[in-house]
Amino acid sequence: MGKRGWIILIVLAVLALAAHLSGIADLLSLENVQARRNDLLTLVAAHPIIAPIAFVALYVLIVSLSLPVAVVATLLGGFLFGPVLGTLCVVVAATAGATIVFLVARTSVGEGLRRKAGPLYERVAAGMRENAFEYLLFLRIVPLFPFFLVNILPALFDVRLRTFVLATFVGIIPGTFVYANLGRELGTISSLGDLVSLKLFLAFLLLGAVALIPAAYKAWKRRRSGDTLAVIALVGLTAVAMLADAAADAATAATAGPPSPALHAHADPAAAAAPRVG
Repeated sequence: MGKRGWIILIVLAVLALAAHLSGIADLLSLENVQARRNDLLTLVAAHPIIAPIAFVALYVLIVSLSLPVAVVATLLGGFLFGPVLGTLCVVVAATAGATIVFLVARTSVGEGLRRKAGPLYERVAAGMRENAFEYLLFLRIVPLFPFFLVNILPALFDVRLRTFVLATFVGIIPGTFVYANLGRELGTISSLGDLVSLKLFLAFLLLGAVALIPAAYKAWKRRRSGDTLAVIALVGLTAVAMLADAAADAATAATAGPPSPALHAHADPAAAAAPRVG
């Protein structure tokens, strides 16, 4: 890694440390946000234009510095701006923050790795570039992979910026919308881990599988047929239906009765699915 790469990484690390020491994570804890939710609503009502802009700027900072508060921030976005505008704000901000991390990684770590690359790297990189959009879409949709790691991995294999941005933007929409929609019940949520049920996780997994179908099909056959596209559409519609049903169950569980058993892997649209915004 060259001198410029080290400088970029050091600056980013210093900013991340400063953000942690400043107490941003404490300010955006679930308990603190719940306690101040009425004051925040009043503030948004008084500044309807500035408030979403300020929220987007804050979310970009959260993602670019990998602060562990993205899920709470996504819930807050849905609570303050509604599920539609809240989702839009989070998706735009999480994509912007992820792009910053991607560019930093590509400029620093990625350059050095590509210079020392061997035959295995070249084969993996070629496969990654050929199906970059599908692979990234899967990694963004399925709540198993750390958001920060998915920002860096494509940079190591020289994925195009346009592909990265588009796959990130599209891929974090489902998870972000689920969390933003749950944000409407912000005051009743007792634990972030209880928001993701097994049904919701399986819905994300199925939706992610849809993203891989074109890549798998290309590996099996270099042409597409109408039947294959029909199967893709059917699986996609099934995944969307499952996701809607699971999100409704999650919303019900957040407002009444004991929560269902949870999966904690998605605890970050944007560090995990929330963007995870993302």
